[in-house]
Amino acid sequence: MSQDELTIDRIDDAGGGTTYVLRGTLDIATAPSLRARLDAAAAMGAITIDLSAVDFIDSTGLGALIGANRRAIERGEPLHLIVPEGPISRLLAITGLVRVFTVHHSREAAAAARAGGAE
Repeated sequence: MSQDELTIDRIDDAGGGTTYVLRGTLDIATAPSLRARLDAAAAMGAITIDLSAVDFIDSTGLGALIGANRRAIERGEPLHLIVPEGPISRLLAITGLVRVFTVHHSREAAAAARAGGAE
């Protein structure tokens, strides 16, 4: 995968939500494709974005996630992020965005939280 590539795989969850698994780089070159995909999914139920395989996020990528979160909250369903410990987790902590997003460290924790369980 080249430096400016992002793959987005969609998984329909049993509970009616959708998980988008991202792989690669979320930056100025790739954020528009994510934004378009999430805008198209706006009418769906709960959305989870799995960032486990994302290598890098720049400010444009963060902006795409922030916008998606804002639209999700307006629908009454916060966006869930899966972010294991590592560089992306540190980025969210340093920028204070860990307090903006609903962050989980695993897909299982995200599923449990969306189902009403504790993380």
